[in-house]
Amino acid sequence: MRIGLLTDGGYPYATGESRLWCDRLVRGLSQHEFDLFALSRSAEQEAQGWVQLPAQVSRVRTASLWTADEDILGTHASKGLLARMVTGGGGRSYGRRERRRFTAYFTALATSVCTTGATGGDDDAAGASGGAGSGERSEDGRTGRRAAGAADAQFTDGLYGLAELAREHGGLPAALRSETAVRVLEAACRAPGTGRTVQTATVPDFLALARELDRVLRPLSLDWYDEESLGAVDLCHATSGGAAALPGLLAKRFFGVPLLVTEHGVQLRAHYLAAIDTSLSAPVRALLANFYGRLATEVYRQAAIVTPGNTHARRWQERCGAEREKLRTVHPGMESGRFTALGESGDSGPDDTLVWVGRIEPAKDLIALLHAFAEVRKSEPDARLRIIGAPAQGPEGATYLAHCQVLAAQLFPDEATGAHAVGDNPVSFEDIGGAEVPDLSEAYAAGGVVVLSSVVEGFPISLVEAMFCGRATVSTDVGAVVEVIGGTGLVVPPRNPRALADACLALLRDPERRARLGAAARARALELFTVEQNVAAFRGIYLELISHAPVCREADTVNADGDPRPFATPPEAHVQGPWTASGPAPAGAADRTARWAAEPRTVCAGARGAGGDDV
Repeated sequence: MRIGLLTDGGYPYATGESRLWCDRLVRGLSQHEFDLFALSRSAEQEAQGWVQLPAQVSRVRTASLWTADEDILGTHASKGLLARMVTGGGGRSYGRRERRRFTAYFTALATSVCTTGATGGDDDAAGASGGAGSGERSEDGRTGRRAAGAADAQFTDGLYGLAELAREHGGLPAALRSETAVRVLEAACRAPGTGRTVQTATVPDFLALARELDRVLRPLSLDWYDEESLGAVDLCHATSGGAAALPGLLAKRFFGVPLLVTEHGVQLRAHYLAAIDTSLSAPVRALLANFYGRLATEVYRQAAIVTPGNTHARRWQERCGAEREKLRTVHPGMESGRFTALGESGDSGPDDTLVWVGRIEPAKDLIALLHAFAEVRKSEPDARLRIIGAPAQGPEGATYLAHCQVLAAQLFPDEATGAHAVGDNPVSFEDIGGAEVPDLSEAYAAGGVVVLSSVVEGFPISLVEAMFCGRATVSTDVGAVVEVIGGTGLVVPPRNPRALADACLALLRDPERRARLGAAARARALELFTVEQNVAAFRGIYLELISHAPVCREADTVNADGDPRPFATPPEAHVQGPWTASGPAPAGAADRTARWAAEPRTVCAGARGAGGDDV
């Protein structure tokens, strides 16, 4: 089977999201052939290079979403298309007919984006409300859903129309940055029925929105949509929603290739969270939120199967319109081997030490953890807290680390055991790789209780690693924490230092309970969160999708090495009997092969051998 793996800001680059998961999936499914179609997010990411790719990766195509118009395509894209993308088509600007088509398609897309209720959540809530006057609200809800459905239809008409225009006449960047595009956006925002925030948009807002739409719609203009690229794969597997799924939508549209979408963290939710810290104005943020909401709805509608990484992500997907029968929760697999020695040692860790492991950033709420530890120290003066990890990339991570260190120095002045001893702070900030913590397993071995204090969390990787190590945990109830823990650790509300301190004290004072919880946590992690279970799940999903949506290809009777392909000739061709012949058979014929079996034929790619050969 030939899989088109679609990534955004991750694999095969050495940095980025889901790169380890993608690499483990590709290596675990060595019987299949993979083509990578990767979008990069920054020059720094491209400068870091790629990870070493396994032999089953036959081809890599890359493109960037961050570059200027004159350098849109990645190193594996054709130079000929670059000129068409910048100028509009064939090295020249769009003609009158193409401009009319662009205006019509972009107007449909802009009108849908300016329509309120992109995800349908508010309308559904209104329609489901009861009590006095519920009849009117129910009717309003039905009206809102019909409006949302019409807007979704406009969105798809505009999106696929622009994609077909880009495929036929070159790329879209020049058109999306044109005065025509700005005027279309202005008219859509000023139209009746748009929200008050959208109607306040000004010309700078329209220019900023056009720039953002140009960036996110770059995949429509790539040269990936032909019989040699995405048209040649049997299945598209998008490793996230949003921009990564756009090539999958077009492969399904142009070639009928089935689409599988995996989201460990919902892309729409990530956009909402990231938009808080942007410099974009409120109207632009609202319009982009509507765009991503419409895109998520279309991705879930077109996908044959959607695999959320946890129930938290699954709830978001259902709210955005994903059908329940399409959803299959598949937890991301993680390597457990490096934690085996610690997990099977039976050691519950030191009785006086809490440990926190992860990336230091505001979402982890180490401020609350430090205040909780101050409460712990009131009852257990000898307790220690080890914070192990590096700050997040960029100035924000370094600033937050410095703030935490200052707070720790204020809350816990250096203490000395005697008049001539050197003072020591009970809170330490360490990084993995030093003398004290040479590797990740040593980080978890450093404490008797592993703490997670986050206020925002998707799938808590550090928590699963602690479970592999057989450590008892105290966590805040955010993201998929409760789903991961499943009763094998203590969970408290976020932003509640007192509750966090009480839970930590309860486990520090009870080594036997820590040992029981740690053993249960390790057993749960080995059952649900290993690489093996993740790979097995996707192996079955791939075969299921191909069996229901075969892609027909010409089959040869021998492979590249000259060896016969298994089952290249169907067994029926060798069965004796008159039914195998394509015409009248001579009397007494005992051994013959049907003409249809001997001649070249077209078979379905759903029927493939274990080595990925056509059968």
